[in-house]
Amino acid sequence: MSPPHLANLAVHVGAGTLALLVGFALLARAKGTPTHRRWGKVFCALALLVSLSAAVGTLFFRFIPVFAVLTVLVPYQLVSGWRSIHTRERGPSGFDALWTLAALAFAVALTPALVSSSGRADIVAYASLGALFTLLAYDTVRWCFPRRWFATLWRYDHAYKLIASLFGMLSAAVGNLVRVGQPWSQIAPSVIGLLTIAFFFVQLRRREVRARLATHGQAEYG
Repeated sequence: MSPPHLANLAVHVGAGTLALLVGFALLARAKGTPTHRRWGKVFCALALLVSLSAAVGTLFFRFIPVFAVLTVLVPYQLVSGWRSIHTRERGPSGFDALWTLAALAFAVALTPALVSSSGRADIVAYASLGALFTLLAYDTVRWCFPRRWFATLWRYDHAYKLIASLFGMLSAAVGNLVRVGQPWSQIAPSVIGLLTIAFFFVQLRRREVRARLATHGQAEYG
C-alpha cells in the first residue's frame, strides 16, 4: 500500500470513527437544541470528509462497487437532509434540483459497474443503489407536492436522510471490518437504521398530534 493510499485511509478511518461517535451521541440527545445544531454541523463536516476520502480511494486506489455507491448515497443524503433544515416550509429550491440531477448522473454511471460485477456481496451494492434511486425518485416527485406540506415534511426529510447517512457509514464500516456473515452482517446496520428511522417518525407524529390538540384546546377555551 502506497503512502498516499495509507494517508487517505488514515483520514477516512479517523473521520469515520469520529462521525459515528458524534452521530450516535446526537441520536441519544434532545433534538432541536443549540447543542444539537452545533454538533450536527460537526457530524456533517466529518461525514463529508469521510465521503471525500472514500471518493479518492474509489477513484485512485481501489474500486469496490458497494463502496462506490455509498460514496454517492451518503453525501447526497447528508447535503439534502441538511438543506431541509434551511428550506423548511419553503420546500426544495434550484440548488436541490441540481443536487438531485448530479446524484442521478453518478447513479446512472455506476449502474454498469454493478451489473458487470458478480458475487453475493453485490446484494448490498444493489440494495444501496436501489435506495439511492428510490430517494432520488422521492426528491423529484416532491416538486409536485403542495407547498403547505413542507411545513410538516421537512422534519421527516431531515430525520430520514441524516439517520440513513449515519447507518450507511456504519454499514460501510462493518463491510470493511467484519469478514464473517457477509453480506448479512453488512445488511444488519441498514435494517437497524430503518427501525431507528421508524421510531423517530413515530415520535415526530406524536409530537404533531400533541401540538395540534394543544392548539385546538387553546382555541376552544381561549
